[in-house]
Amino acid sequence: MRAGDHADSLDRATKEFIAARPQLFGIAYRVIGSAVEAEDVVQEAWVRWQNTDRAGVQEPAAFLATVTVRLAINFTRSARVRRESYVGPWLPEPVDTSADPQLGAERAEALDLAVLFLLEKLNPVERAAYVLREAFDYTYRRIADIVETSEANARQLVSRARKRLAAERREPVGSAEHRRFLEVFLAAAQQGDLAVLEEVLTEGVVSYSDGGGVRGASRIPVSGLPHVSRYLVAFAPRFWPRAQVRWVEANGRPAVLVSAAGSGDPVALLSADVSARGIERLLWVMNPAKLAPYVASLEG
Repeated sequence: MRAGDHADSLDRATKEFIAARPQLFGIAYRVIGSAVEAEDVVQEAWVRWQNTDRAGVQEPAAFLATVTVRLAINFTRSARVRRESYVGPWLPEPVDTSADPQLGAERAEALDLAVLFLLEKLNPVERAAYVLREAFDYTYRRIADIVETSEANARQLVSRARKRLAAERREPVGSAEHRRFLEVFLAAAQQGDLAVLEEVLTEGVVSYSDGGGVRGASRIPVSGLPHVSRYLVAFAPRFWPRAQVRWVEANGRPAVLVSAAGSGDPVALLSADVSARGIERLLWVMNPAKLAPYVASLEG
């Protein structure tokens, strides 16, 4: 290939990759649960695309999606081992969805932090199949080709994932109702109002704090209405007077960014899983390594 032809080919390859990139990131993020690690996977897909004999590729976007999914599955398998030794609960890394509500997908599915948290319980292939079907509306035949299985098995993978999520999660409320619950909770938590907390939290509520061993977060989940409500009341005087709050959007849902009063340094991102019954899960992302990219994206 002449130098000019090679330059034209690389220029075309770059344009094809840039066009596909939002979807590639959306796939990788949902499968892995980390924006930083998803970026690494997308970068590796770009390297492979440059080194591919692209003359034989009829559908660049489909080829790139296949490469990305397989890289994400492999990454998740190795990440699972690392997460087993993670200090305290592991929560997904939040992303700002205000600019791209679907995050590169057909639908804004498999994006809620609570869903990503529950997807951790699936094996990586089940998770990938579910993401491709629910968020990107891939056909079962295409999913089967990507994860290298039969079409019948692809259907089984998605079905198992749906059943697992349905068994672990009640139907979430809409965005406005979600925010209303969170507003009531936030005011009650700040004031240490036990009576209101007991009204807004469900009987089986669980509070997860991801500090990654860096912050003074609880290293075990706090479960059940009596324990969670009393826990929140106990730490209210130590936590909230030194904090300032800002309403933000994270993973398509209203959330609260808590920063240190004075310095403005981020302390936690509070999000919740809310059903018609009330708040089912509280998710406190406190690990600085997960907060920093999210805060940077807000200010970018």
